[in-house]
Amino acid sequence: MLYTAPTFRTAAIGCRMQPTLLAPSAYHTNSPTPVRAHDNQSSKTSRRVPIVKRHISFKKPSIVSPTIRNASSISTPPPSSAAATSTQSPSEHLNWNTFFKLRKTRRWYQLGSSIGSGVNGFIIGAEVLTRTDMDKLVSQFPLDPFITLGLITFTCGGLGWLAGPILGTAAFNWRNKKFRKQMDEKEKAFYSRIKRYRVDPSASSMANPVPDYYGEKISSVAGYRQWLKDQRAFNRKRQTYV
Repeated sequence: MLYTAPTFRTAAIGCRMQPTLLAPSAYHTNSPTPVRAHDNQSSKTSRRVPIVKRHISFKKPSIVSPTIRNASSISTPPPSSAAATSTQSPSEHLNWNTFFKLRKTRRWYQLGSSIGSGVNGFIIGAEVLTRTDMDKLVSQFPLDPFITLGLITFTCGGLGWLAGPILGTAAFNWRNKKFRKQMDEKEKAFYSRIKRYRVDPSASSMANPVPDYYGEKISSVAGYRQWLKDQRAFNRKRQTYV
Protein backbone atom coordinates (compact mmCIF):
# COMPACT_ATOMS: atom_id res chain seq x y z
CA MET A 1 0.00 0.00 0.00
CA LEU A 2 1.45 3.24 -1.09
CA TYR A 3 2.21 6.03 1.54
CA THR A 4 -0.16 8.92 1.34
CA ALA A 5 0.59 12.38 2.71
CA PRO A 6 -1.29 13.30 5.88
CA THR A 7 -4.01 15.78 5.53
CA PHE A 8 -4.57 18.84 7.75
CA ARG A 9 -7.29 17.10 9.71
CA THR A 10 -5.15 14.15 10.61
CA ALA A 11 -2.27 16.42 11.68
CA ALA A 12 -4.53 18.39 13.99
CA ILE A 13 -5.87 15.24 15.62
CA GLY A 14 -2.32 13.97 16.17
CA CYS A 15 -1.24 17.16 17.87
CA ARG A 16 -4.33 17.10 20.02
CA MET A 17 -3.70 13.57 21.26
CA GLN A 18 -0.03 14.15 22.22
CA PRO A 19 0.52 13.73 25.99
CA THR A 20 3.07 16.55 26.18
CA LEU A 21 0.48 19.11 25.27
CA LEU A 22 -1.77 18.03 28.13
CA ALA A 23 1.02 18.27 30.78
CA PRO A 24 1.13 21.57 32.83
CA SER A 25 3.80 24.08 31.96
CA ALA A 26 6.73 24.53 34.34
CA TYR A 27 6.52 28.28 34.01
CA HIS A 28 2.86 28.67 35.13
CA THR A 29 2.44 31.96 37.00
CA ASN A 30 -0.34 30.81 39.40
CA SER A 31 1.69 28.06 41.03
CA PRO A 32 2.64 28.79 44.66
CA THR A 33 6.28 29.24 45.63
CA PRO A 34 7.75 26.20 47.28
CA VAL A 35 8.64 26.39 50.95
CA ARG A 36 12.28 25.93 51.69
CA ALA A 37 13.18 23.06 53.91
CA HIS A 38 15.56 24.93 56.19
CA ASP A 39 12.97 27.69 56.87
CA ASN A 40 10.41 25.13 57.91
CA GLN A 41 12.88 23.44 60.17
CA SER A 42 13.97 26.73 61.74
CA SER A 43 10.32 27.69 62.43
CA LYS A 44 9.70 24.38 64.14
CA THR A 45 12.88 24.47 66.20
CA SER A 46 12.53 28.18 67.29
CA ARG A 47 12.13 28.63 71.07
CA ARG A 48 11.13 31.67 73.10
CA VAL A 49 13.68 32.84 75.64
CA PRO A 50 12.04 34.44 78.76
CA ILE A 51 13.33 37.89 79.66
CA VAL A 52 13.93 38.37 83.35
CA LYS A 53 12.68 41.75 84.64
CA ARG A 54 14.94 43.39 87.11
CA HIS A 55 13.62 45.95 89.60
CA ILE A 56 16.15 48.73 89.83
CA SER A 57 15.78 51.26 92.67
CA PHE A 58 17.77 54.45 92.80
CA LYS A 59 18.82 55.45 96.30
CA LYS A 60 19.21 59.08 97.21
CA PRO A 61 22.68 60.08 98.19
CA SER A 62 23.05 60.45 101.93
CA ILE A 63 25.78 63.05 101.69
CA VAL A 64 24.79 66.50 100.45
CA SER A 65 27.40 68.96 99.43
CA PRO A 66 27.63 72.10 101.60
CA THR A 67 27.03 74.38 98.60
CA ILE A 68 23.68 72.75 97.84
CA ARG A 69 22.69 72.85 101.52
CA ASN A 70 23.49 76.55 101.84
CA ALA A 71 21.59 77.39 98.66
CA SER A 72 18.52 75.48 99.79
CA SER A 73 18.58 77.13 103.22
CA ILE A 74 18.76 80.58 101.66
CA SER A 75 16.03 80.04 99.05
CA THR A 76 13.40 78.53 101.36
CA PRO A 77 12.06 80.56 104.31
CA PRO A 78 12.26 79.19 107.85
CA PRO A 79 9.37 76.94 108.90
CA SER A 80 8.18 79.27 111.66
CA SER A 81 7.66 82.24 109.30
CA ALA A 82 6.02 80.02 106.68
CA ALA A 83 3.59 78.67 109.27
CA ALA A 84 2.82 82.20 110.47
CA THR A 85 2.04 83.41 106.96
CA SER A 86 -0.12 80.37 106.23
CA THR A 87 -2.15 80.74 109.41
CA GLN A 88 -2.85 84.42 108.73
CA SER A 89 -6.06 84.62 106.72
CA PRO A 90 -7.75 87.67 105.18
CA SER A 91 -10.78 87.14 107.46
CA GLU A 92 -8.68 88.20 110.50
CA HIS A 93 -8.10 91.66 108.99
CA LEU A 94 -10.59 94.11 110.48
CA ASN A 95 -12.07 96.51 107.94
CA TRP A 96 -14.29 99.49 108.72
CA ASN A 97 -17.60 97.79 108.01
CA THR A 98 -16.69 94.90 110.31
CA PHE A 99 -15.54 97.41 112.92
CA PHE A 100 -18.90 99.17 112.91
CA LYS A 101 -20.74 95.83 113.13
CA LEU A 102 -18.63 94.78 116.11
CA ARG A 103 -19.17 98.19 117.67
CA LYS A 104 -22.92 97.73 117.36
CA THR A 105 -22.65 94.22 118.81
CA ARG A 106 -20.69 95.57 121.75
CA ARG A 107 -23.43 98.10 122.40
CA TRP A 108 -25.96 95.26 122.56
CA TYR A 109 -23.69 93.41 124.97
CA GLN A 110 -23.56 96.46 127.19
CA LEU A 111 -27.32 97.01 127.06
CA GLY A 112 -28.12 93.39 127.88
CA SER A 113 -25.61 93.33 130.69
CA SER A 114 -27.02 96.57 132.10
CA ILE A 115 -30.55 95.18 132.13
CA GLY A 116 -29.46 91.95 133.79
CA SER A 117 -27.25 93.56 136.40
CA GLY A 118 -29.87 96.24 137.14
CA VAL A 119 -32.59 93.67 137.80
CA ASN A 120 -30.23 91.54 139.88
CA GLY A 121 -29.13 94.59 141.88
CA PHE A 122 -32.76 95.52 142.57
CA ILE A 123 -33.59 91.98 143.75
CA ILE A 124 -30.46 91.66 145.87
CA GLY A 125 -31.07 95.09 147.49
CA ALA A 126 -34.68 94.18 148.33
CA GLU A 127 -33.63 90.87 149.91
CA VAL A 128 -30.92 92.55 151.97
CA LEU A 129 -33.34 95.21 153.24
CA THR A 130 -36.00 92.66 154.21
CA ARG A 131 -33.60 90.35 156.07
CA THR A 132 -31.62 92.94 158.05
CA ASP A 133 -32.56 95.56 160.61
CA MET A 134 -32.45 98.95 158.85
CA ASP A 135 -34.10 101.06 161.59
CA LYS A 136 -30.95 102.99 162.44
CA LEU A 137 -30.30 103.81 158.77
CA VAL A 138 -33.95 104.70 157.99
CA SER A 139 -34.24 106.96 161.07
CA GLN A 140 -31.48 109.19 159.70
CA PHE A 141 -33.64 110.30 156.74
CA PRO A 142 -36.56 112.67 157.39
CA LEU A 143 -38.87 110.64 155.11
CA ASP A 144 -41.37 107.88 155.43
CA PRO A 145 -39.62 104.55 156.11
CA PHE A 146 -41.26 102.87 153.10
CA ILE A 147 -40.10 105.65 150.81
CA THR A 148 -36.59 105.43 152.24
CA LEU A 149 -36.48 101.64 151.76
CA GLY A 150 -37.76 102.04 148.21
CA LEU A 151 -35.09 104.61 147.40
CA ILE A 152 -32.37 102.35 148.78
CA THR A 153 -33.69 99.44 146.69
CA PHE A 154 -33.77 101.51 143.49
CA THR A 155 -30.27 102.77 144.30
CA CYS A 156 -29.02 99.17 144.35
CA GLY A 157 -30.70 98.59 140.99
CA GLY A 158 -29.12 101.77 139.59
CA LEU A 159 -25.67 100.66 140.72
CA GLY A 160 -26.23 97.35 138.96
CA TRP A 161 -27.30 99.23 135.80
CA LEU A 162 -24.13 101.34 135.89
CA ALA A 163 -21.97 98.24 136.35
CA GLY A 164 -23.60 96.59 133.33
CA PRO A 165 -21.52 98.24 130.56
CA ILE A 166 -18.31 97.21 132.32
CA LEU A 167 -19.40 93.59 132.47
CA GLY A 168 -20.74 93.68 128.90
CA THR A 169 -17.51 95.14 127.54
CA ALA A 170 -15.48 92.50 129.37
CA ALA A 171 -17.65 89.72 127.91
CA PHE A 172 -17.39 91.23 124.42
CA ASN A 173 -13.60 91.52 124.62
CA TRP A 174 -13.32 87.93 125.79
CA ARG A 175 -15.53 86.76 122.92
CA ASN A 176 -13.57 88.73 120.28
CA LYS A 177 -9.97 88.41 121.45
CA LYS A 178 -8.42 88.38 117.98
CA PHE A 179 -9.97 91.76 117.06
CA ARG A 180 -9.33 93.56 120.34
CA LYS A 181 -6.05 95.24 119.34
CA GLN A 182 -7.35 96.25 115.92
CA MET A 183 -10.55 97.59 117.46
CA ASP A 184 -8.57 99.79 119.85
CA GLU A 185 -6.59 101.23 116.96
CA LYS A 186 -9.68 101.88 114.87
CA GLU A 187 -11.49 103.39 117.87
CA LYS A 188 -8.71 105.98 118.19
CA ALA A 189 -8.77 106.72 114.44
CA PHE A 190 -12.58 106.95 114.43
CA TYR A 191 -12.83 109.36 117.36
CA SER A 192 -10.03 111.52 115.96
CA ARG A 193 -12.10 111.90 112.78
CA ILE A 194 -15.22 112.67 114.83
CA LYS A 195 -13.37 115.40 116.73
CA ARG A 196 -11.99 116.88 113.52
CA TYR A 197 -15.23 117.09 111.53
CA ARG A 198 -17.96 117.59 114.11
CA VAL A 199 -19.58 121.01 114.46
CA ASP A 200 -19.39 123.55 117.24
CA PRO A 201 -22.32 122.87 119.61
CA SER A 202 -22.37 126.46 120.88
CA ALA A 203 -24.05 127.57 117.63
CA SER A 204 -26.95 125.11 117.99
CA SER A 205 -30.57 126.17 118.40
CA MET A 206 -34.04 124.68 118.41
CA ALA A 207 -34.29 125.08 114.65
CA ASN A 208 -30.78 123.77 114.06
CA PRO A 209 -29.84 121.05 116.63
CA VAL A 210 -26.46 119.33 116.71
CA PRO A 211 -26.55 116.15 114.54
CA ASP A 212 -25.10 113.26 116.62
CA TYR A 213 -22.24 115.08 118.36
CA TYR A 214 -20.43 111.90 119.50
CA GLY A 215 -21.16 109.79 116.40
CA GLU A 216 -22.93 107.08 118.37
CA LYS A 217 -25.51 106.43 115.64
CA ILE A 218 -22.90 105.61 113.01
CA SER A 219 -23.11 101.90 112.19
CA SER A 220 -21.47 101.67 108.74
CA VAL A 221 -19.27 103.51 106.26
CA ALA A 222 -22.38 104.84 104.52
CA GLY A 223 -23.64 106.08 107.89
CA TYR A 224 -20.34 107.91 108.47
CA ARG A 225 -20.65 109.64 105.08
CA GLN A 226 -24.20 110.65 105.93
CA TRP A 227 -22.94 112.00 109.26
CA LEU A 228 -20.42 114.19 107.38
CA LYS A 229 -23.24 115.52 105.17
CA ASP A 230 -25.28 116.35 108.27
CA GLN A 231 -22.36 118.29 109.74
CA ARG A 232 -21.99 120.34 106.54
CA ALA A 233 -25.72 120.99 106.47
CA PHE A 234 -25.55 122.24 110.07
CA ASN A 235 -22.76 124.67 109.16
CA ARG A 236 -24.69 125.98 106.15
CA LYS A 237 -27.80 126.56 108.27
CA ARG A 238 -25.77 128.32 110.94
CA GLN A 239 -24.29 130.73 108.38
CA THR A 240 -27.74 131.34 106.90
CA TYR A 241 -29.38 132.14 110.25
CA VAL A 242 -26.45 134.30 111.35
